[in-house]
Amino acid sequence: MKTEDASTGRLRLLLDQFDQAREMAQVRLTGLSDEEYLWEPVAGCWSVRRRGEAATPRAFGPGEWVLDKGAPDIPANEYAEVARQAADGMTVAKIADDWSVGVERVEQILAHTGPPDPDETPVTTIAWRLAHLHSCFAGQWEWTFGERRQDPHLLVDFTPSASQALDRFWVLIDRWRADVGDVTDEHLDTVGFSQYPYGSDPDDPFVDVLAGANLEFIHHMAEIALLRDLRRSRFAAPG
Repeated sequence: MKTEDASTGRLRLLLDQFDQAREMAQVRLTGLSDEEYLWEPVAGCWSVRRRGEAATPRAFGPGEWVLDKGAPDIPANEYAEVARQAADGMTVAKIADDWSVGVERVEQILAHTGPPDPDETPVTTIAWRLAHLHSCFAGQWEWTFGERRQDPHLLVDFTPSASQALDRFWVLIDRWRADVGDVTDEHLDTVGFSQYPYGSDPDDPFVDVLAGANLEFIHHMAEIALLRDLRRSRFAAPG
């Protein structure tokens, strides 16, 4: 049973934020077509592809269709997070393991001075962004509220159908929301309440995990909305 503090304090704030973001996202994604879903605005996009046609070395998925994924690295916008991990006492080896990179890369980042160079991140399709979100939330649900045993990379079918992807995604999101709504204040403070293996969840209080999940949902849905606007503008009939 939820405590009063959990239901009206930190958890309530995070749930309200998530609920509003979900409502806005569902409205913005209404009527998403397969053409929009798979549209590649530039050459070299990451997307959902047949297994034999993947454009990246670590593309993953359980079936015929896989999600592009490149070699592991730490983007410049995460340099500050690496510095915080080191300041909190994490060893260089543990940080390297957390980000799936070599120790040398972590040492390079910790030694960096001045503003970081801009990231050279790939442009991704709506299909990629939605599938990435689906995979992350499916994995976090499994490793928080589920059996904590299934490989997160094998939980989501990436068949490229916009309507099918959205139907399955909203079911998952609502399950996540329902179970998060039942956590207690003690759970929020528990380090490792989520054991999701791709990230720092096992080392973080669950309240930090929830804040990060909200941020992931909000920023990727904003990107998806912008891609829809861009495509609509680019292919709008003159008149």
